[in-house]
Amino acid sequence: MDTDLTEIRPLERHVDTLMRIDVAGGGSLLLAIEAQSKKDPDKRSSWAYYLAHLYAKFRYPCVLLVVCRDKGTAEWAAEPIRIGLDEHPSLVVFPLVLGPHNVPMVTEAARAAEDIPMAVFSAITHSNDHDIAAILEALAEALRATDADAAAVFAEFTEAGLGTTPAREIWRNLMGTGLSHFRGFVAESFRDEGRVEGRVEGRAEDILRILEVRGVAVPDEVRQRISSCTDLAVLDVWFERAVTAATADAVLDGG
Repeated sequence: MDTDLTEIRPLERHVDTLMRIDVAGGGSLLLAIEAQSKKDPDKRSSWAYYLAHLYAKFRYPCVLLVVCRDKGTAEWAAEPIRIGLDEHPSLVVFPLVLGPHNVPMVTEAARAAEDIPMAVFSAITHSNDHDIAAILEALAEALRATDADAAAVFAEFTEAGLGTTPAREIWRNLMGTGLSHFRGFVAESFRDEGRVEGRVEGRAEDILRILEVRGVAVPDEVRQRISSCTDLAVLDVWFERAVTAATADAVLDGG
């Protein structure tokens, strides 16, 4: 087998949220947060990769936190990821998992204000609960008394964690009406996100246009991969290759 482990082909790997946390007594750690709505066997290998890559790149202790909306998914996510022999694994990942079974419902604003991160996780893990409106209202009220920049970060993290659940619309309405003191900050973040999305879409179109003008055939699966890519850095690499590549596959693989 080839001993060269260099990644030549660009791979899209995105952890949902990555935070560097300074701990008491000195030092820092990296907290990789993944929101998991259902069981996905492919994710487990990705999680092991995330931690190994982050440690190799930054040399900080790394912790994987998986946030789930149902107990079944949480129990699945909490299973250790063992790489190697059963009797002697070379790498074992123990995800830290939060779910509705181990995160309390925070429905009082005063309690939410005491521990806003816990209130955020309460909203995400209980997003399918019938009391979610009360949880979100308590969190929104707590954020009104919080530093605007910090509140904006918590608000956006909450929205991302709510995913496509109906609770997300409740939260958006609360942000639009009750959190006006930092709404401009959030709105600007959304505008920045929109500008990035526009650049991504435009770059993908440029790649396909270059290949079309050069007469390079683009199979449907390659077209789909280019059009669905959301990593601007990867698209930039493909754009440069599209100028000289003999085939569409060579644009993606660098061959």
